[in-house]
Amino acid sequence: MHACVVHGAGDLRVEERPYDGPAPGEIAVAVALGGICGSDLHYYHRGRVGDFAVSEPMVLGHEVVGHVAELGPGVEGPDAPAVGAAVAIHPATPCGVCPECARGTRNICAHTRYLGSAAHTPHVQGGFAQVIAVPADQVRALPPGLDLRRAVLAEPLSVALHAVRRAGEVSGKRVLVTGAGPIGCLVVAALRHADAAEVVVSDLHEEPLRIAGEMGATATARADRPDDPAWAGVFDIAVEASGAPAGLRSCVERVRRGGTVVMLGLLPPGEIGLLGNVAVTRELELRGSFRFDTEFDEALSLLAQGLPVDPVVTHTFPLERSAAAFDTAQDRTVASKVLLDLSGEVRAGVTPR
Repeated sequence: MHACVVHGAGDLRVEERPYDGPAPGEIAVAVALGGICGSDLHYYHRGRVGDFAVSEPMVLGHEVVGHVAELGPGVEGPDAPAVGAAVAIHPATPCGVCPECARGTRNICAHTRYLGSAAHTPHVQGGFAQVIAVPADQVRALPPGLDLRRAVLAEPLSVALHAVRRAGEVSGKRVLVTGAGPIGCLVVAALRHADAAEVVVSDLHEEPLRIAGEMGATATARADRPDDPAWAGVFDIAVEASGAPAGLRSCVERVRRGGTVVMLGLLPPGEIGLLGNVAVTRELELRGSFRFDTEFDEALSLLAQGLPVDPVVTHTFPLERSAAAFDTAQDRTVASKVLLDLSGEVRAGVTPR
């Protein structure tokens, strides 16, 4: 089989990888589609995500859907999906025994193994491969009527749903979202589903703001134009989804006294400037939001019910053009969520572009 493998910063290859079938308790999935995430882009362009650096070849990808190819020994019973069933894969394997897991916050388990992550060595190989085997409890049969192209958004939508949950009650509130990338746009959809009264989105580029509007934003603002009328007034809640220090500054500056700032985007490594005195004197609540847990099943259900998210998918590339897909995904003036199609044949000796 073939897979999209990062070897270091700027070194992305489509190459053959061994496949040994599912181990006991695992399910093998023939991957059909995979969504390129911001963390995948960081691994490709920088060779690292935050403090997690690539030290060995690693298959990228953690937003994947496909069909059951094979059931491993011991996978049986009424809850086991049939061979050929359309499925999505929850990418996290928390340890299940640490204090965080015990209190129901498995998404911050320090020992979690996550598809396509260099947080541990050996790295956890990801889902941008034509066939992968994962623990059976990570595989979810798709709800009736949910097609793969929408289902592939379950993982990033789960991130958005968790961030909105971290924000607290949003019904009737005025909310600022800084950053209109795929996650920011999905936060918009999640906020509107949760009955936020107004959702204002800021970004540096027009195309992401256009998509945010299609996803339900009530107003959009250029981040580099402080006189934009959409900035007027204060916000009850702000969600920082850009991963840029300037975005966090906007959130802290523009949220009301006693308001809540949800820090969702991963900021650059090291220390950053923070308006600490503003946070103190206005008694702001700064809340981190990291990945998700049970929101994955909620996301699949909402997608099956027709949550309006389709505008976020802008491009699809075959596996053999992985580097072109990654380069396009990096260009936020034209792209939002970019998908890899892993269902086709890969030509022998193909170059990744």
